[in-house]
Amino acid sequence: MKTAFLFPGQGSQFPGMGKSLAERFPVAKQAFAEADDALGFALTELCFEGPEADLKLTENTQPALLAVSMAAFRVLLEQGFKPDYVAGHSLGEYSALVSAGGLRFDDALKLVRKRGRYMQEAVPAGVGAMAALLKLPEGKLESILAEAA
Repeated sequence: MKTAFLFPGQGSQFPGMGKSLAERFPVAKQAFAEADDALGFALTELCFEGPEADLKLTENTQPALLAVSMAAFRVLLEQGFKPDYVAGHSLGEYSALVSAGGLRFDDALKLVRKRGRYMQEAVPAGVGAMAALLKLPEGKLESILAEAA
């Protein structure tokens, strides 16, 4: 049997994420400490305590999710789980790259922080949105996009 780890993308963040992992597993706590050191600010505090408004800022969300993903990944490795495959949804691709050894954790943190900042600067706050279209009847997408435009 093969095992795959799938890492989440932006949108799965919430204040308190990763806190129980760090409290229970030293290897997770170490991942958060490394993230704080690499970024030069208390990302751990933002993940564990919020405020939610700051955590939702894309430049914070992206490194926060990467840190939580790597903390969880390290716990799973320590517990004897090893993936045969890794993948990620959008931002989660960076977690997959780090877990596969293709990118260093500290470099990925800095990279996704900049990625998030650039994405945040590209569209002013409160402008634009993202939506998921589920069970959409065939042929309806064109009219929905035209109406949204």
